[in-house]
Amino acid sequence: MRGRARLSAEAVYLIFAAASSFFYTLVFTVGAVYRIEQAGLNPLELVLVGTMLEGSIFLCEIPTGVVADVYSRRRSVIIGVFLVGAGFLLEGALPVFGTILAAQALWGLGYTFTSGAASAWISDEIGEERAGRAFLRATQAGQVSALLATFASVALASVRLNLPILVGGACFVLLGVFLVACMPERHFTPRPPAERSSWQAMRRTLREGGRVVRARPVLRTMLAIGAVYGMAFEAFDRLWPLHLLDTVTVPALADLPPVVWFGIINAVAMLLSVAVTEGARRRVDTASHLATARALLLTNLLLIGGVIAFGLATGFAVALAAYWLTYLLRTTHDPLYAAWVNQRLEPRVRATVHSMASQADALGEIVGGPILGAVATLVSIRAAMLGVAIALVPSVALFLRALRHREEGAATAAAGE
Repeated sequence: MRGRARLSAEAVYLIFAAASSFFYTLVFTVGAVYRIEQAGLNPLELVLVGTMLEGSIFLCEIPTGVVADVYSRRRSVIIGVFLVGAGFLLEGALPVFGTILAAQALWGLGYTFTSGAASAWISDEIGEERAGRAFLRATQAGQVSALLATFASVALASVRLNLPILVGGACFVLLGVFLVACMPERHFTPRPPAERSSWQAMRRTLREGGRVVRARPVLRTMLAIGAVYGMAFEAFDRLWPLHLLDTVTVPALADLPPVVWFGIINAVAMLLSVAVTEGARRRVDTASHLATARALLLTNLLLIGGVIAFGLATGFAVALAAYWLTYLLRTTHDPLYAAWVNQRLEPRVRATVHSMASQADALGEIVGGPILGAVATLVSIRAAMLGVAIALVPSVALFLRALRHREEGAATAAAGE
């Protein structure tokens, strides 16, 4: 600890969030175009790429979350960052379906080391109440850096289409080096050495995480919502660029290539999302279960409408407006959902429960992605988009159930007094 640079945990978390967002955006801005134009993947193959990623996350999320709870959240995040970088370097090196699948498995493994561990680490270091705000501030920092990365990605892609992917991978490796030097861990107590050396400690932590979930019906509902959300949006994330390119048709304005168009689309979306997330940060009490659940319910209702509008759009302007609405709502949803799951979790199982939430999302994506990918290939991409909206409908009932459970619990506590 003494040899590391003296940065606060919150500062390191914001740097980590902003840098990760920048590097991910370098890759994702051109990723879809790279897979469509250079690797020549069809709609089903595009979704299967995502299925491989989510399969890796599903298989590894819980074990890596337990590692973070037993050994070290800091160590888990650092390992994950290096693996993500390696995965992107592999994908950018060879535009072949098999190689892209292998790369997804590798960076999916890396993601599982960071997902639950990063949230649990910052919650331990600065406290649960401050962490909810930190999630939203990190989202805002990520949005600004992602906006800058969009322009950088387009500039690099104009030289060579796979260059942003290779640069993004290399930057993740450098981020890992930064975290080794600067990431503190002052409030995590690892298990005793005798326990750490055995699988028994990992099984015990996993059982404790399962006990927390079983004891809290609302938490089980949260995980079910994560699965529904994943089932819907895996296909959306993989197919929306193809919907604009093939179904709606991007206008040939000034002979701009598709990668430039998608850079502009993403840049505008990120600019708008900064203001929307700031509004959510100021208006939603992320320490309150009811306030967070109500905000998420409204967000998901609007999401259903946005996806339907995007799927039915025949003109580019309407499709673009619907996509931007969907993007903004999802940008608001993600940090609110993370804060919601984080509420009143026991520190010793916090990373494990966050990993369970990510695993629920991955399970939904594994189930829903190939089904909607097959619909896109056999019927149409428009039909698959409407399928995304239909898949989101159960989330409304689940949010209402979560609100009812909490209100009933509050009424029982009041009666007891």
